[in-house]
Order: sequence, then structure tokens, then C-alpha cells
Amino acid sequence: MRVVVDAYGGDNAPLEIIKGAYLASKELDVDITLTGKQTEIERIIKENGFNFENELIIVDTDDVISMHDDPTTLLKAHNNSSMALAFKELSEGRADAFVSAGSTGAIVVGGTLIVKRIKGIKRPALGGFIPSPDGHYMLMDMGANAECRPEMLEQFGIMSSVYLKNVEGIENPRIGLLNIGVEDTKGTELQKEAYKLLSEAPINFVGNIESREMPKGVCDAVITDGFTGNIALKLIEGTATTFFKMVKRVLYKNVFNILAAAVLKKDLYSLKAMMDSSEVGGAPLLGVKSTVIKAHGSSDAKAIKNAIKQAVIFTENGVIEKISEQLA
Repeated sequence: MRVVVDAYGGDNAPLEIIKGAYLASKELDVDITLTGKQTEIERIIKENGFNFENELIIVDTDDVISMHDDPTTLLKAHNNSSMALAFKELSEGRADAFVSAGSTGAIVVGGTLIVKRIKGIKRPALGGFIPSPDGHYMLMDMGANAECRPEMLEQFGIMSSVYLKNVEGIENPRIGLLNIGVEDTKGTELQKEAYKLLSEAPINFVGNIESREMPKGVCDAVITDGFTGNIALKLIEGTATTFFKMVKRVLYKNVFNILAAAVLKKDLYSLKAMMDSSEVGGAPLLGVKSTVIKAHGSSDAKAIKNAIKQAVIFTENGVIEKISEQLA
């Protein structure tokens, strides 16, 4: 299969993106298409000795859509950008999956209006992964839809269940609804109506989940609207970063703590690795007709490699077809 990668999306583009694609080509049986400035891509490949294992195609363009551009400019002003051309490769059948660490808004626009939605899907949603004591859980939606209706949250629950079963290998994923209390009477009309719909959906719905329970991994997917989900995601990321800074400050406070840190060094690195988002890869845009993976904006080569791996598993397991079947 072939994965098209936006070589100029993300904070560390193009070097880390190209390196990640190269690592994926060595580890996986996958052909790669890179979109972006061909002369610069070829120079980076040559200078770093990146000998791609399978076929490599470069689609040339000088245009890049930045994080600061209006996402809708992907369709007109930036319709020749590296991201737009990557979406074109996907929508016209020259690639089986898409990976980019670029603008979230532009990826949602491209997935929705270029790749198109699966029949019956109200809105596509981004399912991000957050570490928990026993692995990680999905947060959906994490920013694609600021305003949602109850039936949209129901579909998010169905799509996340199908994804977790077929990509993560979880036999009967536990799906929870983010709310201010566990009772079915809590929340606004959105949460109350979504609760009813999710209860009747063909999934393992475990009820309302309070935000303090999320880090404990009490369910495999937490369903919410994109506005709330994005706030929750950034709060968790900020809390984790601050926590590790505070731990480091304590460990270097005096000579006794430094000696203790030397003893705990291996376990502390293991804990930090558990919180490493690069291990997961990216967030799938669920609800569109082809595989679209949104990697973190600060992705390094390892994260891009894992995002490509995620795209391969997603595609090979027929997640899109199974979502369509489940909705039917």
C-alpha cells in the first residue's frame, strides 16, 4: 500500500517528517509519497543517506499552508500547498492513506470537503490518544467540532468503538460520555440526549465519566464535543509537562535527592516514556472515506513513523468499511 505524507506539515518539517517516512519504509512494507519542495526534499534525502526501501514518489510544490492560515484557504488560496496536494493524491486514488502534522483545521477541511464523509456521518471527528496507567485511551472529539448535536456524539461513540476494536485490538471497547456527574440526569441537554442515544447504540457504553476519572483509564474512549475535548486535551498535556518539571526540581533540590534520583533514574525514564505521545503516532479523522491521520504538530521522526504505521493498520483492517456497516 501507499501512504502520502505532507512533508511540510508540522513544527519540525521537513527534516523530521522525511526521516520519519524513511524509518517507516524500512520497518513496514509501504510505498511513500512525499509532497513539498522537491529540490529540498531530494537534498535532505541525499545528505542524510535516506535510502527508502520501497518506491518513493515526490510531488513538487512551493506552497505551504501554515498553522496561522484560515483552514478554508486549503480549498482556494492554498489549493496547491503540500497538504492540499497530499489530499488530492488520496482522493484521486493514487494513495491509500494520508499523514500530516500540519494545521488541524485544514486537515478537517480537507478530510471533509476533499476526501468526503462516509454516507450517513453527520461530522467527522478527531480521536486523540492520552496515556493512562495501563496504556492509553481515546478522546473524541478533540477539536474538529466545537458545537455538536446528540446524534453526532452517538456516531463518535460508534466510530471510536469500531476503531479501537480493529486497530487497537480491544475486543469490547468501553465507551464513556464526558460529563459533570455519573448520573444520567447530569449535564446540559446535549449530554442528556447523547446519553440516551449511546445507551441504545450497538456499543459497550459504560455511562457518564467525570473528568477526574479520565486519567485512571476507566474506559477505552471518552466521548465529548470538540470544544470540551480540546480543552481537556490541553489541560492534560500542560499538567503532565508541569508535573515532570516539579519532579525534576524536587530531585535536584539537594545532594540526598540527587542520589535518590540516580537510583530511580531508570523508573523515571520509564514513566516519562509512558507519557510520550510519539509512541502513539497520531489522531485518526474518523468519518471520512479514506484513512486520514493527524500527527501532533511537534512530531519528531519517531512520531511520524508511528503515524504511518497507524495509517497502515487502519487501512488494512478495513475500519472505514466497518464503520459504514455499523452505522447501517
